Amino acid sequence: MRLERAKTYAAEHGYAVEEARGLVWVDVPREALADFFPAMQELGFNYLANVIGIDYSSYPEPRPERYAVLFELVSIKGWKDGDGSRFFARVWVPERDPVLPSAVPFYASANFFEREIFDLLGIRFEGHPDLRKILTPEDLEGHPLRKDYPLGETPTQFKDGRYIDPASFRAGLAGGDPGLTGRRGGARRGYAEIYEDVRRAQAAEGEDA
Repeated sequence: MRLERAKTYAAEHGYAVEEARGLVWVDVPREALADFFPAMQELGFNYLANVIGIDYSSYPEPRPERYAVLFELVSIKGWKDGDGSRFFARVWVPERDPVLPSAVPFYASANFFEREIFDLLGIRFEGHPDLRKILTPEDLEGHPLRKDYPLGETPTQFKDGRYIDPASFRAGLAGGDPGLTGRRGGARRGYAEIYEDVRRAQAAEGEDA
């Protein structure tokens, strides 16, 4: 299986491998990416499905660096002898020098993903053919997905007089002070469970669900 070959490659090069909830992450040093991508292509990972940037500055557990970029590599079944394997190559990016080699020379699908991360997190990709903003206005200063970016929110008021204070709401979602929302964080409930709550409330008030 191609995933096992990728894990073997990681072990041979001393790269940490993490597995949880059916997913696999391989920690690749940024200076090794230029060799890593063609090696994965040789192993049959013929498609880059996603590139994700993360700011861990408010994460409750310690992380090696403030930022990480994840490259989701896939061996598409039925194309170039792919078998359906997939994993995430995770690269830790230091705050003092947020620069990575671009994956575009190896996987063309990285183009817009890397532009989005550059725009929203400020991580630069050396070797990208057209690294410029893609979502925010040219005159916008800063990077909106950084955790310290000012949000400039407005409280939301409901008909019954309740209102959501944005800062308190975020604190509740993060599992901190529930503030004025009553929300304490944790796993979000699925729509089916919420629907049952709504149905019971409507039934109690004599309304049709």
